[in-house]
Amino acid sequence: MGPGPSDVDPRVLRAMAAPLVGHLDPAFLEIMNEAMELLRYVFETKNQLTIPMSGTGSAGMETCFVNLIEPGDRVVVCVNGLFGERMADVAARCGAEVARVEAPWGRTIDPADARKALRGGRPTKILAVVLAETSTGVWQPLAELERAAHEAGALFLVDAVTALGGIPVAIDASRIDACYAGTQKCLSCPPGLAPVTFNEEARKVVRGRKGKVQSWYLDLNMIENYWGKERFYHHTAPVTMVYALRESLRLIAEEGLTARFERHAQNGAALHAGLEAMGLKLHAEAGHRLPVLTSVAVPDGVDDIAVRRALLNDFGIEIGGGLGPLKGRIWRVGLMGHTSRRQNVALFLTALEGILGRLGFGVRPGAAWQAATRVYGG
Repeated sequence: MGPGPSDVDPRVLRAMAAPLVGHLDPAFLEIMNEAMELLRYVFETKNQLTIPMSGTGSAGMETCFVNLIEPGDRVVVCVNGLFGERMADVAARCGAEVARVEAPWGRTIDPADARKALRGGRPTKILAVVLAETSTGVWQPLAELERAAHEAGALFLVDAVTALGGIPVAIDASRIDACYAGTQKCLSCPPGLAPVTFNEEARKVVRGRKGKVQSWYLDLNMIENYWGKERFYHHTAPVTMVYALRESLRLIAEEGLTARFERHAQNGAALHAGLEAMGLKLHAEAGHRLPVLTSVAVPDGVDDIAVRRALLNDFGIEIGGGLGPLKGRIWRVGLMGHTSRRQNVALFLTALEGILGRLGFGVRPGAAWQAATRVYGG
């Protein structure tokens, strides 16, 4: 129940036990086609260039930046957590002139600040933002940022690593030009692939580059020829991971996106209610809290590591600690994909309540689960 990887459905594990075939075998090419079509469903897009990159979510981030940026391009990056920081770092390594739009860790980005940054220099090529900030549990609204980006003539790039499959991303409806995710969060697939999607405007930028993409391994001009009709060899695909991804996406399609989003929303709301009933404070800005990743402040006088160790050793529950300036100050609790279940909410709240009680933090026994059951209608 940490910030990732999430638990994996047994069906996905069984799919990974299937015999290997060659990455150009006709049977595997059919699996690739199905995986791409299912990714379009989950991304809610008709983008032809929608594929899983070989590598974790960070490889998806690098894919977007190295293909879209050329040295000297101006990029505006929204930074309100660790992964906004990482985007700014990657963009700078690509030779971009990076302008940062900042907000405190735990708050959303103000669109007015983004507009100011977009107007604050020469034309901007990309406005980049994290939809679901894994380090803080913040759910960033996109509509005003998208409008600001396109009014300025910039591409709109979104990090959906912790979002995809748990909350709506809606690529086409949100007018997102390029987006990347990871398999190990709400898709409940092992880490190792990074789904990306590029619309036609973004593809034109990739095809119209003046120079070669700085990364041979992540060069979409070559990789899309492997995933496209040509099937030109580029690198050896991680066959077993593609098996796993296809099965995890099948599970999502069977559940249906609407039902899946409702499940995550209800379990997240129950967790939030239980934590607050325990007397704990949620860290992320009210009204913009993720249901899939909850950040909760460590109470004064309570040992962060002692609580996490007790959860793991006594109950088999792993949660995450804070990162960067939030280290030792928050816990991060994941309810993603297969992990987002009512029984996990019950187990975690009951376990945490008992541990905090033993450590002298005043809690009323049973209050957390009583609050959670009200969310469930019980």
